[in-house]
Amino acid sequence: MSTTSATTSATTSAGTAGGTGPETAVRIAGLRRTFGDRNVLDGLELTIGRGEFVALLGASGSGKTTLLRILGALDGADEGEVLVPPARTVVFQEPRLVPSKKVLANVTVALPRGAATRERARTALAEVGLERHADAWPGTLSGGEAQRVALARALVREPELLLLDEPFAALDALTRLRMQDLVADLCRAHRPAVLLVTHDVDEAVRLADRVCVLRDGRLITDEPVTVDRPRDPGDPAFAELRHRLLADLGVHAATRTPLPSE
Repeated sequence: MSTTSATTSATTSAGTAGGTGPETAVRIAGLRRTFGDRNVLDGLELTIGRGEFVALLGASGSGKTTLLRILGALDGADEGEVLVPPARTVVFQEPRLVPSKKVLANVTVALPRGAATRERARTALAEVGLERHADAWPGTLSGGEAQRVALARALVREPELLLLDEPFAALDALTRLRMQDLVADLCRAHRPAVLLVTHDVDEAVRLADRVCVLRDGRLITDEPVTVDRPRDPGDPAFAELRHRLLADLGVHAATRTPLPSE
């Protein structure tokens, strides 16, 4: 497990939260990130167990993406301790495919060349239902197909930590639901620790083992999702949790989180 802070970088073995419970993949303690005179993250504390799916909600500008970028080594902390596994990948809202490379080459970008790598990439494409698109150009893909390629690119690296930065936000409502189901299936199969950053309360409840709400740089909510799977928004338990999370987000209880097409 990699350890980073404002002043140090080291490697240590994975441990358990407080010495008990499931093996910990991510441990954050006293995390602070400041922009100008504003503490975007202000002494934040969070743990994520191996194989656990955590969704992070918060208003725009609340620090969700800043936290994800720190976990993905795309940004640094000003203070505190962040322990993460060395094998981690990020899937962004935009697929970020290389236009000049075909699908298979996009999946294997920056990986060692060779037959074994290509075979792993073809297996990953099969998992996301795109095995017949290995020789396609990114410009010929739909938005959902391009995002599935981005998922395959993440999976082929066998991450212990998968970071999802609103990966479904640009998709139409039906494709979004299908992608949510695909991600849920893939995460159950591969068992990485997952942090999903999203604005969509229904999405968070549908997918996550735990839902956290970030406000003023701190987690004001960290709640397990006990709704039975498959999770139906019409389930009273689903609706009750949605109600509480919307209240934590400062949204009127009667408001339903809209789907992208609405």
